[in-house]
Amino acid sequence: MMRSLYSGVSGLRVHQTKMDVIGNNIANVNTVGYKTSRVTFTQVFSQTTQSATGSNADTGRGGVNAMQVGLGTSVGSIYSDPTSEGSAQRTDNPYDLKISGDNFFVVNDGNTNYFTKVGAFTVDDAGYLVTQSGYHVMGWQVDPETLDIKQDMVSPLGIQTPENLSVAPEATAANYFKGNIDKTNSDVQSADGLVMSMTIYDKEGYSYTVKYKLKQNAEDKTQSSYTMELDDIIDSENKSILQSKNPEAGYTAAIGGTGASGTQITVKYHEDTGAFESLGLSGPATGATVTAADGNIFNLIIKPVDTAIDNPFYGTTTDPTAGTAEGGIQVDMSTTTMYANNGKSTLTSVRGNLKGVGAGRTSGEMSGVAIGTDGKITATYDNGDTKLLGQISVASFENAAGLEKVGDSMYTTTANSGTFDGIGKDPTAGGGSITQGVLEMSNVDLSNEFTEMITTQRGFQANSRIITVSDTLLEELVNLKR
Repeated sequence: MMRSLYSGVSGLRVHQTKMDVIGNNIANVNTVGYKTSRVTFTQVFSQTTQSATGSNADTGRGGVNAMQVGLGTSVGSIYSDPTSEGSAQRTDNPYDLKISGDNFFVVNDGNTNYFTKVGAFTVDDAGYLVTQSGYHVMGWQVDPETLDIKQDMVSPLGIQTPENLSVAPEATAANYFKGNIDKTNSDVQSADGLVMSMTIYDKEGYSYTVKYKLKQNAEDKTQSSYTMELDDIIDSENKSILQSKNPEAGYTAAIGGTGASGTQITVKYHEDTGAFESLGLSGPATGATVTAADGNIFNLIIKPVDTAIDNPFYGTTTDPTAGTAEGGIQVDMSTTTMYANNGKSTLTSVRGNLKGVGAGRTSGEMSGVAIGTDGKITATYDNGDTKLLGQISVASFENAAGLEKVGDSMYTTTANSGTFDGIGKDPTAGGGSITQGVLEMSNVDLSNEFTEMITTQRGFQANSRIITVSDTLLEELVNLKR
């Protein structure tokens, strides 16, 4: 008789626990990144009143099953899948991130790494990417030598740190010409030639316009060679820096090979194919002997007349091969051609080399931050420049359900979840991704929770009836003797 009472009590306890879990699920229906939990029950041990016996050929009796009385129920598990995804909510906040797949963001409180699916981040007063609780978002830094991501031990990601809020100006170290020269073009056949311009920056960020003239060599019967002549260099105030009224404040400029002081070069094309062939020096030269240019590249070397003045056109770039040792600007002609184009020439210049390095720039202030699907954080500046700031690293686990909740929608590792190696992996590994301007909502299904609530309520009522009915039976037993 007493066994049914305690079975009823155990039923009340487990249904109360299930109701607690359901209540928590419903309470977090609008909690960003919340993962619903569910309860499973399990039968506790049973009391055996008679053990099973096998058949006996000697006596002719068959086997008998065991007789057992169950002693109630208990909570088998409270299960939650941290990798199950909720719906996406668009916020357009650049620091709101949704992570897909089995990956977790790695955050740190200064001592310990934790893991979360909630990407509601912000930037603190020091400029670092943090959670709403102030935990640093961890990732990989940029290698200062290669300017690429170095996948090393994770560390806090700086976004609006002082060194990232602005970019310093940089001198132009390379340009290239692209397009086509039509040998029947009237401009290249004229005495004035085809006028072309090229924009450059000095290391203080001031811009200049370099003017060239391209003229077909009259003595060339095949019409496959042209003279590229340096015409002038104009500053942002529309003044020629080569024709300064104060010679000591002016500059000299030359084009050609290293150490060249000439003002002209010969541009040659293959007379049959029209493809670019080579460069060679021509025309007047002053000072030192003009050295032939190297293949497809010539140098534009600008120097102050007063050698005691620091040369603003001598600047360092991210690519040490983009400029010459003398601070010259490399000008690449390798992508130009000489084909028929209805008498039109389309030759134009582009700052930077063919890889986009050495373009030069003026100073710039941060105007925006973009976070790619691979977690790479790129800053944009109002001078048109971009800068790679770092990359968000993510973690994944052999058994994500084994992670332990520690509050603030964060998890920590346990003996059953697997470990974090301190480095993490690329967010796109395994098919995952990061979406900027989006948050992951709770995955609670209210219809399912209310259905579970109904069955839980009825289960609680049924177990309470076990207790009241057992009590009535005990009452009848006591009343046998009056």
